[in-house]
Amino acid sequence: MASQTQGIQQLLAAEKRAADKVAEARKRKARRLKQAKEEAQDEIEKYRRERENQFREFEAKHMGSREDVAVKIEQDTKHRIDDMNRAIMSQKDPVMQEVLALVYDIKPELHKNYRA
Repeated sequence: MASQTQGIQQLLAAEKRAADKVAEARKRKARRLKQAKEEAQDEIEKYRRERENQFREFEAKHMGSREDVAVKIEQDTKHRIDDMNRAIMSQKDPVMQEVLALVYDIKPELHKNYRA
């Protein structure tokens, strides 16, 4: 009977050691997954910074700086406004004359639906 008890005790001890090994393996796996995730995040961040720098270089090469673009847009806007003002000034007198002619040239006549 003592040998059976001793065998059961050995089995229980072996089961406990196996459970400890499994738990330790799970902990190592969790640590490796966490480490792999952190490494992947670092790699993603490095790639993002690299691509952002490439984009900035491309933008500066092909479009100029943002300030240059803003200045160009402002100059273009001023030019268009000046063109519109010149067009208004050149057409102002003829349009005013036409409007005044329509206002002053009143021809009184009876309406076609009027019955006397």
